[in-house]
Amino acid sequence: MTHLDSRGLPLSTTSDLAAERYRNGVDLLLSTWPGAAETLEEAFAADPDFALAHAARARLHAIRAEPAKAEARIATAEEIVARRGTERERSHVEILSLAIDGQSAKALERALAHADTWPRDILIFSLPLGAFGLFAFSGMADHDQARVDLCERHARHFDADDWWFVTYRGWAHVENGNATLGRALTQRGYDLRSNNANAAHALSHAMYESGAGEDAERLIADWLPRYDRTGILHGHIAWHSALGALERGDAERALAIYADYIQPSVTAGMPVNVVSDTASFLWRLQAYGHTVPAGLWAAAATYAGEYFQKAGFAFADVHMALIAAAIGDRAAVEQRAQALTGLIEAGALAAGPVVPAICRAALAFADQDYARCARILEPVAVEVVRIGGSGAQRELIEDMLLLALMRSGEAVKARNLLDRRLHRRPSPRDTHWRGRLAA
Repeated sequence: MTHLDSRGLPLSTTSDLAAERYRNGVDLLLSTWPGAAETLEEAFAADPDFALAHAARARLHAIRAEPAKAEARIATAEEIVARRGTERERSHVEILSLAIDGQSAKALERALAHADTWPRDILIFSLPLGAFGLFAFSGMADHDQARVDLCERHARHFDADDWWFVTYRGWAHVENGNATLGRALTQRGYDLRSNNANAAHALSHAMYESGAGEDAERLIADWLPRYDRTGILHGHIAWHSALGALERGDAERALAIYADYIQPSVTAGMPVNVVSDTASFLWRLQAYGHTVPAGLWAAAATYAGEYFQKAGFAFADVHMALIAAAIGDRAAVEQRAQALTGLIEAGALAAGPVVPAICRAALAFADQDYARCARILEPVAVEVVRIGGSGAQRELIEDMLLLALMRSGEAVKARNLLDRRLHRRPSPRDTHWRGRLAA
């Protein structure tokens, strides 16, 4: 009997239990749902020579920032697949190995080629997608469009009720500016499998980008209690709710959400999420005119000090610079900016000059040198997309430019930027700021 994965592709295992656990484990992994690790471990316990089960477990270790464990597990998968794997399985394991080894450009190239041959191999198809996927962190200026193109190219291979594909297809459209289609698709994905943190996350993005922030807050309030706090997206999804409260000017509510779900001492999130969520929330809170309670910036800095010390991961570099600027560590910001400039000169930073520019602009903003901040950011504003992440996350940089323009007396430029934002996504905060400028 040939065992198949959840999308009908053959698996090199003779164990019914191993195949069943692998199917369930991958679905849990792609739902960012608790239990994936244990389920995948049961798969290779039932068949120690099941390469793809080892590879999927390696992927989960990598997601959880456990590099040594990821490397050991993928090495096991590579050894097994070399002697008993199919062509698809060998390609599958090699691509995950490249991603785990930090060879992102090669992993992306191979993942796209793999999808052309085996589009229903969804663990590999998932790698280029999402706000933290290989496309987003490629340094490309058009990575949002690239994700849409990839999904549309292979849509014919998926059923209309494939919860995973519908969700990621919808999220790709949301991030590429089509919030109406994106919301319809992500809502369908959520309805098909609501025990899916990626679907709740994608749908909250769709609501936010369509100007329905209160809908997103209601969704999160209803859904989050179902998601165990050990889930790695628990704090980040709560972060979206905190942003909604800030949009409405309810700093007390936003801070309560931060204290309960987001701050480093209470979240089980991935380090990249914890660093970016804490930095961006506290920065917004302060920039919007609210008081950051004593100790919160210091706690964020203490946590961040354990991660991303080496420059070169553009999305993390920006948020590390925000934290350093906020606590007055000018030397740390400048050292990171200089290191990033060196990487650019060596051709080793795909995102390019926008990254050190944002770092220096953050320092100027923290110093209340708003004219200098605007001078730095204006020329590179269209390149901010290169740092990756989602539109909601990158909006912080646009906020920085907007507030710098307002506070340095550049009212015309600020009004023009606000008008574009309000056309793209109506928000209470921008409406308020537009009114202030018109007064």
